[in-house]
Amino acid sequence: MSFQRRRYPYYNRLRRLLPLIFVVSLSLLILFAFLSFLAPPPGDSDRFPPRVRYTSINIGANDAIKSGGFRVPRNGGRSDRDIWSSRNAEFFYGCSNASSKFLNAKAVTRNDRYLAIATSGGLNQQRTGIVDAVVAARILNVTLVVPKLDQKSYWKDASDFSHIFDVDWFMSFLSEDVRIIKQLPLKGGKTWSPSRMRVPRKCNERCYINRVLPVLHKRHAVQLNKFDYRLSNKLSDDLQKLRCRVNYHALKFTDPILTMGNELVRRMRLRSKHFIALHLRFEPDMLAFSGCYYGGGDKERRELAAIRRRWKTLHINNPEKQRRQGRCPLTPEEVGLMLRALGYGSDVHIYVASGEVYGGEESLAPLKALFPHFYSKDTIATKEELEPFSSYSSRMAALDFLVCDESDVFVTNNNGNMAKILAGRRRYFGHKPTVRPNAKKLYRLFLNKENTTWEEFTSRVRSFQRGFMGEPKEVRAGRGEFHENPSTCICEDTEARAKAQVESRKLGKKNKSINKDTAATVTNDDQTEEDEPDWSEPDYEEEQSDLQDRGLYNGTSLDYDDPSTSDEPELEEMLSD
Repeated sequence: MSFQRRRYPYYNRLRRLLPLIFVVSLSLLILFAFLSFLAPPPGDSDRFPPRVRYTSINIGANDAIKSGGFRVPRNGGRSDRDIWSSRNAEFFYGCSNASSKFLNAKAVTRNDRYLAIATSGGLNQQRTGIVDAVVAARILNVTLVVPKLDQKSYWKDASDFSHIFDVDWFMSFLSEDVRIIKQLPLKGGKTWSPSRMRVPRKCNERCYINRVLPVLHKRHAVQLNKFDYRLSNKLSDDLQKLRCRVNYHALKFTDPILTMGNELVRRMRLRSKHFIALHLRFEPDMLAFSGCYYGGGDKERRELAAIRRRWKTLHINNPEKQRRQGRCPLTPEEVGLMLRALGYGSDVHIYVASGEVYGGEESLAPLKALFPHFYSKDTIATKEELEPFSSYSSRMAALDFLVCDESDVFVTNNNGNMAKILAGRRRYFGHKPTVRPNAKKLYRLFLNKENTTWEEFTSRVRSFQRGFMGEPKEVRAGRGEFHENPSTCICEDTEARAKAQVESRKLGKKNKSINKDTAATVTNDDQTEEDEPDWSEPDYEEEQSDLQDRGLYNGTSLDYDDPSTSDEPELEEMLSD
């Protein structure tokens, strides 16, 4: 009885405490839920570790910058090469003259047959179409009408050919190769409306003769629509050299564009003897199209997904797979670290050709910390100076093209049309250094940079970038797009090379550098094949052969332009420029 009497007061006190315990527990649960809501999703850092959002750089002492697990020196360190020139470039030169077998246009052209072209995409994609249009007209031996530029796609640029290129120079320079007129003649006193059709991508000589020539004989005038990359990489040497004459000599920008572009180059030269031009390609649409992820959490996913939804044909890619395959642009910080590892110090001046950078100044901050001498056309020219060009995307792109072409080193962050055309042009005019990140290899290096020293990081970057620096013979002839690797139009001065070897021996030194570089070229080509992202498409003959093997092609095709026939996503055209 005494035990029960003592127990009742105990339970009474416990009953009075229960509401208090409940209130405290509920408060703690609410606080925990609130903190969980504010915290970032745990999966972000686990699934995509060290490629952190935009920046891991901190400015430290005067002699170094902190990035991740190591301190980045402000100078470029010792290099085993001249960082402003390509090895052995003096032994190679552009050569695009026609052979004696290539007859004058007057001897082969049918003056009553006309080929019109409607190009597609941005400035540089349209440039490839113009170049290939001249060659297509020569294959068909017809008169070419000055190509129409794309005024309806994403950019809505109203410029025509004569606003961008010197049309009279274009026609005059090519007069011995192809007859060119500015517009179709009248037919029966009325405007002539040509038959419209398309040809497959990578269409070769036989393809044009089989598909287009019969229509030309019947209708006398044909317009090829959506004309981009519609000509094979595999043509006769004379036709390839014609491509080079068009691309590197006949296509000259108009005087206003040349004058402003040369002034931008002059202002960069006033600041420094040497400068790098960087085609950054870190715009929101580029990242959305690539399907890559950069650690920005749900905000990044929402923003890039919203852009992707504008194009219904765009597939959703696996971000990790895209990165492993080398299809993701490097972040601005990664570009900066790569350049520092290649030997470019903080005193180097950089001109950036880029649209709106995703993440804005937060994204650019680490690159600017590494390279504080950071410029663009908007910072070295006034708003008034750029006003005649600023409403036209193609004219603004032409200004960037000129500065990038004249730079001592050109760095590209993707393999789009501008990168390909400039890479080929810089090879043709003296193999000026052109750096393309070996993204397949660098991806793994950046993932693990927290666990390496700067010295090891530098050594591996330089090793990975062999074959990606724009040096002679680093890519085997015939590989890639001809606009990027115009091997038929690159000649070697074997006499000068042999003379250099003899003079070196006379001085009692074996020509180790030349031999070493020649050997390295073979190694570099193998490495390029292994590391290069697979951007290639089959040529027309290969494609048709494959279809025939599978019983899907019977030799007929849709020749005339069918508006319902969809082609590549317009976004892809936009981003590749």
